[in-house]
Amino acid sequence: MTALKKYQKLESSGLWRDAADAQRREVVVAFGDASLILSDPRTGNPLTHWSLPAVRRINPGAQPALYAPDSGAEAETLEIEDATMVGAIETVRGAIDHARARPGRLRSGVTAAGVAGAVLLCVLWLPQALITRTAAMVPHSKRAEIGRMALADETRVTGLPCAQPLGLRAAARLSDRVLGKAGGQILFVRDGVRTAAHLPGDIILLSRHLVEDQDGPDAAAGFALAEKLRAEIADPLVPLLRHAGLLATLRLLTSGALPEGSLDGYAETALLAQPLPLPAPLLLERFRAAGVASGPYARVLDPSGATVLALIEADPFGKGAAPPILPDGDWISLQTICQDS
Repeated sequence: MTALKKYQKLESSGLWRDAADAQRREVVVAFGDASLILSDPRTGNPLTHWSLPAVRRINPGAQPALYAPDSGAEAETLEIEDATMVGAIETVRGAIDHARARPGRLRSGVTAAGVAGAVLLCVLWLPQALITRTAAMVPHSKRAEIGRMALADETRVTGLPCAQPLGLRAAARLSDRVLGKAGGQILFVRDGVRTAAHLPGDIILLSRHLVEDQDGPDAAAGFALAEKLRAEIADPLVPLLRHAGLLATLRLLTSGALPEGSLDGYAETALLAQPLPLPAPLLLERFRAAGVASGPYARVLDPSGATVLALIEADPFGKGAAPPILPDGDWISLQTICQDS
């Protein structure tokens, strides 16, 4: 079936109940060979298969969509909120019903459903898929170039990165110490960044207050580690390309360059976005591996300590001295990095 083939790789989450008195459980819903496959999201193991020709919608027009596997009792149900998946199921079901009602016009009916499915995919799925795929193909050198383009736009909000010469040397040493050689570039800015942010190309922006208002480099080192981890978990090139738009992404994919002006206004989007929450165990492991205490970072996040208790109590260097981050001379230079040279 043409419509079905169009959705072979489409997946979404759903809530499945296998009996009238059973608790609903989260499942992954995917298209199989003339069936819907419901799988365990943790293990990936299939839990059940629903024959697509038998699937019916219990609540037409209502949201979230509610389906049952056959025309019998409604003890087993599947609830889906994802609009793309609901649209795909309805498209395939419509194609099946159309074929049943007009067997002599099967080919045209399935073709129409396939066209509708293709349009649906182009509108709802293709842009995001193209952006994700393009981001994965961009080499590090091009990422660094795009990161500098984004930085140029962000200077409208942050001002030029602080550049007192001795402070720049200390910032480079901080980057080598915390992120490793060639692990990233740490830049300090005067405004626009509350604590920290990051850009493609391993560019990390830190607020001047992380050095000017602190007794040591531990907090700045901690925020640099956290931003590096965020950039590894969620590719920062994806939201940038989403802002640039589909045509700009296509230009990057085909020519290797973003059009001029495609990142205009990106600073407001990037700097106002909520930072990705980081799991405390993963973050603590990064602090431990880098030889950085997590307590100073946590206390800047929440001076009361209430929401960062795990980072304070499980500080890998809470009961002993952490390895030095910077010599005293470099720390003094770092504190003055945003002073006019």
